[in-house]
Amino acid sequence: MIRVTDHALVRFLQRSGAADVEQLRWTIAAGLERGRRAAERIGLVDYVIVADGLKFVVEAGVVVTVLDPGMRAKQRMRRR
Repeated sequence: MIRVTDHALVRFLQRSGAADVEQLRWTIAAGLERGRRAAERIGLVDYVIVADGLKFVVEAGVVVTVLDPGMRAKQRMRRR
């Protein structure tokens, strides 16, 4: 059977209209806003927000990946 990459799956959802990717993006960002503000108050640029049982890895204000609870993020937290 042919394998479908995560990238291809996301593009399918986006381009077929099966999911509103921009709405999902907004929902994720809005849900992480409290963590972003907390990190900003203490001057962090790179950090991890744990929410909904997942780890959202943020680098320079951008969520770059989402990890399962057992996965470890790089041990890098940068300050401004």
